[in-house]
Amino acid sequence: MAATEHARPSRLRAWMLQGLSDMGKADVTQGPHAPPAPPHKGQRWWRVMCLTGVDYFSTLGYQPGIAALAAGLLSPVATVVLVAVTLAGALPVYRRVAEESPHGEGSIAMLERLLSFWQGKLFVLTLLGFAATDFLITITLSAADASTHLVQNPHLTSALHGHQMVITLFLIALLGAVFLKGFLEAIGVAVALVGVYLALNAVVVVVGLWHVLTAEHVVTDWTGALTVQHGNVFVMVGLALIVFPKLALGLSGFETGVAVMPHVQGDPGDTEDKPAGRIRDTRKLLTTAAVIMSVFLITTSFITTLLIPASAFKLGGPANGRALAYLAHEYLGGGFGSVYDIATIAILWFAGASAMAGLLNLMPRYLPRYGMAPHWARAVRPMVIVFTLIAFLVTWIFDANVDAQGGAYATGVLVLISSAAIAVTIATHKARQRRLVVLFTVISAVFLYTTVMNVIERPDGVKIGACFIAGIILVSLLSRLARAFELRVTSVTLDDMAERFVRDIASRRIRFIANEPDNRDFDEYRGKIEQIRNDNDLPPQEDFVFVEVTVGDPSEFESSMTVRGEVMHGRYRVLTLESSSIPNALAALLLHVRESTGCIPHIYFEWTEGNPFANFLRFFLFGQGEVAPVTREVLREAEPNRARRPRVHVG
Repeated sequence: MAATEHARPSRLRAWMLQGLSDMGKADVTQGPHAPPAPPHKGQRWWRVMCLTGVDYFSTLGYQPGIAALAAGLLSPVATVVLVAVTLAGALPVYRRVAEESPHGEGSIAMLERLLSFWQGKLFVLTLLGFAATDFLITITLSAADASTHLVQNPHLTSALHGHQMVITLFLIALLGAVFLKGFLEAIGVAVALVGVYLALNAVVVVVGLWHVLTAEHVVTDWTGALTVQHGNVFVMVGLALIVFPKLALGLSGFETGVAVMPHVQGDPGDTEDKPAGRIRDTRKLLTTAAVIMSVFLITTSFITTLLIPASAFKLGGPANGRALAYLAHEYLGGGFGSVYDIATIAILWFAGASAMAGLLNLMPRYLPRYGMAPHWARAVRPMVIVFTLIAFLVTWIFDANVDAQGGAYATGVLVLISSAAIAVTIATHKARQRRLVVLFTVISAVFLYTTVMNVIERPDGVKIGACFIAGIILVSLLSRLARAFELRVTSVTLDDMAERFVRDIASRRIRFIANEPDNRDFDEYRGKIEQIRNDNDLPPQEDFVFVEVTVGDPSEFESSMTVRGEVMHGRYRVLTLESSSIPNALAALLLHVRESTGCIPHIYFEWTEGNPFANFLRFFLFGQGEVAPVTREVLREAEPNRARRPRVHVG
C-alpha cells in the first residue's frame, strides 16, 4: 500500500523534472529563442528575423493606439523622433552587441564580464529583474491586446463584451499548457505569421494613405489643429521630444534579435570563436527589422491619427489597443477586418510564446551558474508554472488593460537598451575607439534620459521591475544558502609534480595538511607539522603533503580546478590551487585523490578561532571561515557511504 501511495507522486515528479540535467546547457533547444542543438546548421538570416518579428512587429497591434493616446495630434511627429532614435541609437548599439556576444548572450553578458565579485552578481540579478519584467509583460500585454481584438470584433462584441479578463487569462493558460506539453522550435510558423501579418498591415497602410491623400481636408485639418494647439514647428518638435519616452514600446525587439543569433546560419567557415558570417548576417537581420518597423511605425501613426477620431482611442473606445484593426474594418469591410483580427491575435499570442521561451532560456543561462537557483529551476515545466502564475497575477493587477501595462513594458525595454548602450560604450573605450566612444556616450545619455522620463511619467514599470528584482535576489540568495554545501568543482586537474606527490604518498597513508598560506617560510611549515602531530598524537615518522587554497572570486559557484605541486625550502611538498571556496576545493581534491589512487585520504585541520556564525557568513560570502566542519559536510553530501568518505581530522 505504501508503495502504491508513493508511486503517483514519483511519476508526477519525474514528469515535472523531465530534462532537468539538460536545462541551461548551451546546446539545448527550448523554444524560439534557444540556442540550436549541435546537428542544427542554422537558418537564413531573414527567416530567423521572423523570430524577432513575432515580438517586434506584433507591437503594431497596439503601438499606434498607445502613441495616439500619449501624443495626440503630435503622434506622427513623436513617432518620427522614435524612428530616429531607433535607427541612429538602438540599431548601432545592438549591431555592436552582436559583435561582442555572438553566441546570443546579449548585453547582460557584456556587463557581466566587466564586473566581478558580489557586486557583479547583484548587478546581473538586477538586470535579470528588468528582463523578466520585459518578457512577462510581453506575455500579459500581448494576451490582453489579443483579447481586445477578439472582444472588439464587430461580429463578437455582443457575445464577448465584459469578458476580456477571462479571455486574457485563458490565452495565458493556453500558452502555459503548450509549454508544459513541450514547445518545439517553429521558425516556419514564425515566417508564415510575420509574412501574413506584414502583408495585411501593408494593405491597411496603403488604403489608409489613399484615403488621406484623396480627402485633402484631412491633412489640412490636422496641420491646422497642430498650429492652433502648438503654435510653430519648434514647439511641436520640443513637445515631441518630451512625449517620445511614452512611445518607447516601439523599441522592443532588439534584445530578442541578439538572443536569436545562434540560429543564424552564417558562413561555412565560421567557428565558435570567430563566427564572422553569423555576426554579419545578424547585423543584416537587425537592420532589416529596424527599417521595416520604422516604415510601419511612421505610416501607421500618420493614418491612425488623421483617420480615427480622438475619442475612439480612449479606454473602451473601438480603436483602443486596436487602431489598425479599426481602420481595417472601417475601410476594407468586416471580412477583411476579421481576417486582420485573426492574424493579429495569432501573432500576439505567438509573441507571448516567444517571450516565455526567452524567460526559460535567460534564467538558466545565469542563475544555475551562480548557484542561485533551486535544482528544479533547471527543468522547463516547474518554471513554466511559476511564470504562468506570475503572468496571471500581473494580468489581474492591471485588469488586462493594454494601456496600463505599457509603462511597465517600456521600462523593461528601456533599461535593457540603456544597459546595452553603456556596455557598448565601455567596450569601445577599452578598444580605444575614441569617435565611437563619443557616439555611444551620446546614445547612452539619450536612452538614460528616456528611461528616467518614462519612470517619472509611469512609475508602475519600475515598481514591477523592483518587485521582480527583489524576488529574484531573495530566491537566489536562499538558493545559494541551501546549496552552500554542494560539491561545486566541475573538474580537477593535477600537474606532473602534483601527480608525483600523490603517487608517492599513496604507497603509504595519504595524509594532507590544510594550510593557510601566510609567509610560506621554513618555520611556518615546520611549526604546522609539529602542531598537527601534537594535536592528533601522530608519530614522527608520518609523512604529510601540504594543501594551500587561494580564494579567487568567492561569488562564483561552479568552476574547474588545477592543482600544482611545488617543493618549498627543499623538503616540504605543497599542493597549491585556486578556487572560489576553500572547503569545496579541499573536498574535491580529496575525492579526486581517492578515485585516482583507490585509497582513502586523510586531511588535518586546526580549529578556526572566532564565532561559528560569523565564520559561516565568511564562508558563504568570501569562501573561507570555518573550513574544517564545512569540508566535512561537503564530503558527507557528496559521498553518502561513510566507509568510502575521506577522513577529516581537527585538532
